[in-house]
Amino acid sequence: MDPSTPLTPESFSFIALFLRAGWVVKAVMIGLGLASLASWAVILDKGVRFTRLNREADAFEDKVSSGRPLEEIAQEAGERPTHALPRMLQAALKEWRDARAKGLTSESQTVFLTQRIDRVLDTMIARESGRAEEGLGTLAIVATASPFVGLFGTVWGIMHAFQAIALQKNTNLAIVAPSIAEALFATAIGLIAAIPAYIAYNKFSTDAGKYAARLEGFADDLSTAIQRRLADRAG
Repeated sequence: MDPSTPLTPESFSFIALFLRAGWVVKAVMIGLGLASLASWAVILDKGVRFTRLNREADAFEDKVSSGRPLEEIAQEAGERPTHALPRMLQAALKEWRDARAKGLTSESQTVFLTQRIDRVLDTMIARESGRAEEGLGTLAIVATASPFVGLFGTVWGIMHAFQAIALQKNTNLAIVAPSIAEALFATAIGLIAAIPAYIAYNKFSTDAGKYAARLEGFADDLSTAIQRRLADRAG
């Protein structure tokens, strides 16, 4: 900054600080800005997705607990339901129908059917849990890396600020303050990117765990219902 240029409040605005910064610090600021945008895209997507998943799960569980035949509920869901719970129900009923068509003649076959249904449901739970966790890696990277990237920009900016001060041989605060402010601005952007990403990562990780537990609970209920049918058939 030109020492002869008078300082005003506008000299320390975000735009002014960015324009005066060196190319390395500008690159750091731009990178952190893009990282922040990416994390907010994930935050909005996960917020909408978990709200929809839980709302649809509530509605489907109400149908299942209403006492209506499971086959009727599975048929209403259509051939390719988008939610995991109706897909799990259809998969369990398919295994049941296939086994019934072949005929269950021994207790070992009944046990094998139950194990096969459990494996199918576990595979679906693992797949759906993975989908629910998509994007969390981006939040984790932004949350952990952004402060350090911002700190690098600050250190780089301060280093060049002190070089300029040494060349000018002037330690006047009016000379030092703008350069230091430009450098510290990089750390501020890093924290702005990291804090929401960190909070969102912890929240959505908890939400994903709860959703996986919900799927596991539904799978246990399905397995119990199938075992009850097998017992009724054997009786």
